[in-house]
Amino acid sequence: MATQSIFQYICQQVVIYIGLFLFIAGLISGLLTLLVFLSLRTFRQKSCAFYLTIMSLVNTFHLFTGLFTYIMINGFGINWLNMSLFYCKFRPFYVQLCTLISFSCMCLATIDQFFATCSYIRWQRLSNIKLARYILIVVTLAAILHGIPSIFSYGHISSPTTGENNCIIMNTAFRKYYYYFYVPVLQSTLPISIMILFGILAYRNVQQIAFRTIPLVRRELDKQLTTMVLVQIFYDAIVVTPSVFINIIMTIYGSTSNSLLAAQLNSISVLGIILYYFHYAGSFYIYVSVSKRFRQQFLYVLSTIHVTQCCRLTINNNQIQTEIS
Repeated sequence: MATQSIFQYICQQVVIYIGLFLFIAGLISGLLTLLVFLSLRTFRQKSCAFYLTIMSLVNTFHLFTGLFTYIMINGFGINWLNMSLFYCKFRPFYVQLCTLISFSCMCLATIDQFFATCSYIRWQRLSNIKLARYILIVVTLAAILHGIPSIFSYGHISSPTTGENNCIIMNTAFRKYYYYFYVPVLQSTLPISIMILFGILAYRNVQQIAFRTIPLVRRELDKQLTTMVLVQIFYDAIVVTPSVFINIIMTIYGSTSNSLLAAQLNSISVLGIILYYFHYAGSFYIYVSVSKRFRQQFLYVLSTIHVTQCCRLTINNNQIQTEIS
């Protein structure tokens, strides 16, 4: 019993401290990434950067409903899912929506860089901002339709011992789909495989880009985005892949009657979920670390664009106040 309490305490502390750190770091990461991508015309006109911008936006929103709710439940024991039937149905739908859009955008960014760096002109034309917007609309609609069954599958069931409501999957078929296909395939294996495949192809294209007659600005931008995307793929593979194996372990041993083994499995599951949320929190730090050009762009956006605008607004306000007085 003491050993189980130790495992439970460790999991609780991990969720609180690492979870809150991830939440705050993720918000900063998302906001700063959006700041750079939306401030520079170079990125606004590039389809790969468009996908990364949408991914950052979705990841930022997902931190609130996904990670913050998880921290409240497993760190502080406040389960909003059990308190509200609406939230019990809404959160799984919203989490699936954000997850699918986030990983789809990352896959599309990788595929887009493969097309952008390809030597065939016809394939290069597939990398354009107009097509990217249409694709994103289709992906979003598909993710919404995919999430609708979860709204009807989740519900409250009253505990026979405590009488409290528990938010669970009530539909058996959906439960099997969720644990045997959505979590191990759509949420991890499939997107990581697509990213790795097209990441390798894009890397091969970039290796040959120096021998082509391409404008220097475009060449440097393609190299920059490809580097950022490739490192993001490597990072995602590290933080997402463990969830596949943890899901397999939980599927095999999750219904064990051994209380000590159950506590150990719960600890592994908690660590896997926290590690998984690193995907939603690390983009900006990756881009700053691996791309000197992105660091320069970030400093330019902060110092030249926004600081200058703030100074101008302050001067204009002072002039208006002087005229009034």
